[in-house]
Amino acid sequence: MLIVVVLVFSGVFDRIRWQSNQHAPNRCLTYEDVILTDKQSSPNNHRLTEARDVRMVLVNPSHPGNIGGAARAMKTMAVEQLVLVSPREYPDPRAVWRAAGARDLLENARVVETLDEAIADCDLVVGTSARGRRIPWPVVDARQCAEQIYAEPSSSKVAILFGREDRGLNNDELHRCHLHVHVPTSEEYGSLNLAMAVQIICYELRMRSLNSDLSQGKNANPSVMQDWDEPFANAADVERLHEHLAEALAQIGFYNPAEPKQLLTRLRRLFARIRLDKMEINILRGILTTVQEKVNKNI
Repeated sequence: MLIVVVLVFSGVFDRIRWQSNQHAPNRCLTYEDVILTDKQSSPNNHRLTEARDVRMVLVNPSHPGNIGGAARAMKTMAVEQLVLVSPREYPDPRAVWRAAGARDLLENARVVETLDEAIADCDLVVGTSARGRRIPWPVVDARQCAEQIYAEPSSSKVAILFGREDRGLNNDELHRCHLHVHVPTSEEYGSLNLAMAVQIICYELRMRSLNSDLSQGKNANPSVMQDWDEPFANAADVERLHEHLAEALAQIGFYNPAEPKQLLTRLRRLFARIRLDKMEINILRGILTTVQEKVNKNI
């Protein structure tokens, strides 16, 4: 046992001496200088083995430190795309301090004013949610979420939404999602801070990326989606359909904007569940346009 301990500490001291020669004499060595030396020199590629086009979208984050913590969580799992929707304080040095070695993710982060801008070109949108809703939505855990993402065509753009620190995503934002992801935390204390939530999701993506066999997904059939004849409609296409549908339903008297109830929400859930492709969107909007033309002729 003594021999093993001596060998271990000998290796650490060797790294310290090597680091001392690499840095200015007045510079103090940090934990990262010593412990991360082997990682920095490792020939392994830390990017996703089977990368997917996945972005982490932080909606209206209130504290810049949480942005930096989320960036650090992402980089440790080789997830690189960060989008910030109307952050309250950003840029800010506190974000850089918390990001540690993930400063490059902050520098490359995209800052937008609206959620529409963040997800317009996305084919799959996932929202994180910590509580049940009046109208239930398809819900998966973090591991199932990763499986679902890897069941998508490899060209798909995916957004995972994280809400405000104090109250999460609102109902309108969650209704923009195809599915919700929930982390089953302790019933006694289930509070996750923003960076912790991002870390869990990115970890599951990382683990799934290291598995090269797509057929192992339990909750999806990758071959069906990979061989689809039309690309899936992105978030902007789907939103235009919903706007057109609401307009047409109001025009024929089926929908009353003054008393909307849950009609449009249930229709959103329906279309989110069946994943429309671009051709299907065009067909449905063509039908709606024809209906509107017929109604206008009869007025």
